[in-house]
Amino acid sequence: MTTSENEKSEAVMSYRDLVVWQKAMALVSAIYKLTASFPGSERFGLTSQIQRAAVSVPSNIAEGQGRLSTKEFRQFLGIARGSLKELETQLLISIDLAYAGAEEVDECLGLADEVGRMLNALIKALERKSSG
Repeated sequence: MTTSENEKSEAVMSYRDLVVWQKAMALVSAIYKLTASFPGSERFGLTSQIQRAAVSVPSNIAEGQGRLSTKEFRQFLGIARGSLKELETQLLISIDLAYAGAEEVDECLGLADEVGRMLNALIKALERKSSG
């Protein structure tokens, strides 16, 4: 690890400093705005499922970063990635059920894709750190 890389990793003092967590939080906001227009009858159904899956992503990033080992952090990032895939599936269901338009959902899916790529990169970086 170069000095600048080492300084960068030391600069991350909190999960709130992680750009992936910040993007995941933006995704949660977008999801809540999207689901606000879903039918009231879905309040305890798909709306709740989508919101819980979205909230799970930054929550697992935060919990993992607070753990004592890199291995545990990677495990929680994997859970966050799983929640992200669950969310993507539920968003596609919301289009099929005509609860949301494809254009609105595509915006959320784009954010989800960005968060997913960032999670993958962080997981790979932590794997390299563990094996190096």
